[in-house]
Amino acid sequence: MDEQILQLRQWVAESDNIVFFGGAGVSTESGIPDFRSVDGLYNQKWRYPPETILSHSFFERDPEEYYRFHREKLVIEGVKPNRAHLRLAELEKEGKLRAVITQNIDGLHQAAGSENVLELHGSILRAYCSRCRRPYPAQRMNHGTGVPRCACGGVIRPDIVLYEEPLDQDIMRAAIDYIRKADVLIIGGTSLNVYPAAGLINYYRGTKLALVNRGKTPYDSYADLVIHKNIGDVFSQI
Repeated sequence: MDEQILQLRQWVAESDNIVFFGGAGVSTESGIPDFRSVDGLYNQKWRYPPETILSHSFFERDPEEYYRFHREKLVIEGVKPNRAHLRLAELEKEGKLRAVITQNIDGLHQAAGSENVLELHGSILRAYCSRCRRPYPAQRMNHGTGVPRCACGGVIRPDIVLYEEPLDQDIMRAAIDYIRKADVLIIGGTSLNVYPAAGLINYYRGTKLALVNRGKTPYDSYADLVIHKNIGDVFSQI
């Protein structure tokens, strides 16, 4: 075990006020592609750029094309929580981890057993009518063909934050509060390039900020500990 992981392991052992903030890299080990790596979703060819398809205006304008993309690229069957998800759930049960703050929409933290999960970008496992807001089972949205519609005639949509849409302010306020009060803040599997989520790091007031990511981030020099390794490998050792 290298010195950096030993340091993080000590911080975890000594704290009962840990907060984890994670991104797409947390789920890649489960087989879900990230969005910005060389092999990520944003670098695959499509009729329109993914950023365009995953926008509010595109969803309103062409829901049929949106759903073709959604079902082929966002819905991934048979995925299971990996070592990072499972260890985070254990840390919560041990009374050490206060909250998981995630940019992911896959629901894998909850599947692993984590209970206090703040989903900044929503979840692909929930759906509702874009007109009357009636909730619908995700099955109706994630499978089948064509555009799913509510009894009122409105288009059923995923409960995720599309481009051009604001983040849920209640969730953001809760995330800021957890981060501001944390003893140890572990940020993992995120490039910290997507705002406003990436800006949450600026609310941390402690001296035990750990960044765990395979690649460099704009905040590496800001952190107290930087570990450029696979997040599953790191969490299996803490």
